[in-house]
Amino acid sequence: MRFVFDGQKSAQAAAYLLKLADGEMHHIHLVKLLYLADRQSLIETGYPITGARMVSTDNGPALSEVYSSLAGDPAESAWNELIADKAEHRVGLRHEPDWQKLSKYEMALFDRVFTRWGRWSHFDLVKYTSGLPEWHDPDGSSMPIDVREILIDAGKSPQEIDDIAGVAESVRSLH
Repeated sequence: MRFVFDGQKSAQAAAYLLKLADGEMHHIHLVKLLYLADRQSLIETGYPITGARMVSTDNGPALSEVYSSLAGDPAESAWNELIADKAEHRVGLRHEPDWQKLSKYEMALFDRVFTRWGRWSHFDLVKYTSGLPEWHDPDGSSMPIDVREILIDAGKSPQEIDDIAGVAESVRSLH
């Protein structure tokens, strides 16, 4: 099951979390918070916020395109406009966008995610997310996460999962 990645929305999502963190955090911390928000949105609405591919890495689950954007992917100008590299693997907020890509639900979800995990260390977040049932040790590489595992763990029925997959495929076919 694949979703459509939205680079601008992802950059605004990252900027929103950075705003909640007083403008700066470790890049792994940001990746984990975005993953947890996408995961929760998938469970609650049937669709993630960023649409990025969920992957297992040695540091737990991550969002592939988000990680690439943070690594300086030149194709992601929205990220470069909003997010700045800082020393010691930290990132910072350059400026606040107009937030037009984020819904009230999504901002409220980021508030909940940040309230729960925002003050954890990035080491604790790696440990926590590596304990999620969808994560499998990629042994030095990365491998796709089957989002069906997340939905099964959340108690979704086979029919609900098929419906979510159908919507995801329909949206992908439009792009």
